[in-house]
Amino acid sequence: MTLVQVGALAVLGSFTGFAAGLLGIGGGMIMVPFLTFLFTMYGFPAEVVVHVAIATSMATILFTSLSSVRAHHKRGAVRWDIVITLVPGILIGGLLGGGKLFAMLKTAWLSLIFASFVGFSAYQMLMNKKPKPSRTLPGKVGMFGAGSFIGFLSSLVGAGGGFVSVPFMTWCNITMHNAVATSAALGFPIALASAIGYIISGYGNPNLPVGSLGYVYLPALASIAVASVLTAPLGAKVAHQLNVAQLKRVFALVLFCLAAYMLNKGLISFGLY
Repeated sequence: MTLVQVGALAVLGSFTGFAAGLLGIGGGMIMVPFLTFLFTMYGFPAEVVVHVAIATSMATILFTSLSSVRAHHKRGAVRWDIVITLVPGILIGGLLGGGKLFAMLKTAWLSLIFASFVGFSAYQMLMNKKPKPSRTLPGKVGMFGAGSFIGFLSSLVGAGGGFVSVPFMTWCNITMHNAVATSAALGFPIALASAIGYIISGYGNPNLPVGSLGYVYLPALASIAVASVLTAPLGAKVAHQLNVAQLKRVFALVLFCLAAYMLNKGLISFGLY
């Protein structure tokens, strides 16, 4: 890569690291659309460009989540009891989503899946629907199922799971700040399981660019990871200074913009315009 490309990825990493700390989304929801754009500009083959963007995005969350959760944990905001009950399902779901199914899906479908679920999550957050006061987290079986769904869906779109786990937790009457912090902690097991799946499913693919480990593009991973780890604690600090209503609006507006970009990418890939 050129110095300009490294610089662009470092800037992206700085913004996504901040977003990881602020919103508990691991930065992936911001990273995938921008990586898709940058990798397209770099001339990556169209049939794998979104796959590489998603896999590389998820791999960076291995580093970003550790920095982000450390900052949230210092403020006592992480619900570790929730993390422990969701992780088993997350690991299984992440491995399944990042495996053979991921390799089989075409760029257009991955783009539309990303846009659909991110847009739905943004709508739910922006509407600020109040959960029933009596609603609580489900039992062990329900939490395993929720974790599996979060891990599976996150691995398909290259995100840390916050776009599903934050609405799920707030729906179960977990406060917004606790939900964001706990989602940050969930980012590591999601990223670990998914990254393993991406490496296995992409191994030997002749269309992948030089420097790839499976679908993970290592030069971009290094550039983004260094920058994002430095800015994630700052995002976490800002998150605890905002009120709940402000945090939800920021979360929703960011997701709407990124959903629109990926929807456009999907429609172009289908040749609809």
